[in-house]
Amino acid sequence: MNIDVNCLADDPALLKKLLAEHAEKLAQATARNRYLEEQFRLAQQKQFGKSAGVFDAQGELFNEAEDIIEQANELATQEISYTRKTPKRKPLPKDLPREQVIHDIAEEDKVCNCCGNELHKMGEDVSEKHDFVPAKIKVIEHIRPKYACRECDKSGSNNSIKQAKMPNMAISKGMATSSLLSQIITSQYQYALPLHPLPCLNR
Repeated sequence: MNIDVNCLADDPALLKKLLAEHAEKLAQATARNRYLEEQFRLAQQKQFGKSAGVFDAQGELFNEAEDIIEQANELATQEISYTRKTPKRKPLPKDLPREQVIHDIAEEDKVCNCCGNELHKMGEDVSEKHDFVPAKIKVIEHIRPKYACRECDKSGSNNSIKQAKMPNMAISKGMATSSLLSQIITSQYQYALPLHPLPCLNR
């Protein structure tokens, strides 16, 4: 915008007002110019840049997740016309020792929430769970009675004492039976467990 200096008024207040209006218009023109330059740059980038090979409908090629959700919603509304067999787990062997744990509701809960009458037992659900009892260490006392002759003892002659022989052990004069030794060997060399948990070995 060109301003004729000869046509300006001599009033300082009027000059300040004109100058302010001119500065405002200049700022607007500058902002408009920057906006147009940015639009031109984006147009150039869209036409000649790296994204020039991207089509407008190409973004729809990656909507598999939305399509799957829509198909699942459609399938969820379909009526099922066949009967499905409920998988039933085979019962555990009957020869295993069993222990029953009854989980019953409290006595004050055995009333109807609607009418307050007493509820009757209509059945029960039984679920079988495997339980592991850890190994127990016990002491086996080998008792060998001794037998002697009283008559030979009274007469002072040689008195022979009879006693059953000690059964053969895995370790002679050892304190561990074959089952304990097998447990120790398995725990030590197969499972790399320490020996200190066995109280009989820490004496």
